[in-house]
Amino acid sequence: MAQIIWSDPALTDLAEIADYIALDNFSASQKLIKRVFSHVEYLELFPESGRIPPELDNSPYREIIVGPCRIFYRYDQKNVYILYIMRGERQLRKYLIDNRSKKI
Repeated sequence: MAQIIWSDPALTDLAEIADYIALDNFSASQKLIKRVFSHVEYLELFPESGRIPPELDNSPYREIIVGPCRIFYRYDQKNVYILYIMRGERQLRKYLIDNRSKKI
């Protein structure tokens, strides 16, 4: 079983997305947070269940989708590092994931 390790920036990403949604619908923002944590917990048992992001061929990074979020992580056979969370409609900037991965 893998251990889940959240980076501080990933938690900040999630909080910012939830805050934005809460401006219109507080209940929806709370449900999103619960869904994200639930899906991430699933990675403890199935860490390779996420896909390799299409923008990052041959990459050590994987992602799971919890609409409207894309959750990027790296798995090293022992730990799952949650590195970056973004809204699905935004363009991925690989350097953000690389920078966060180096800090863990």
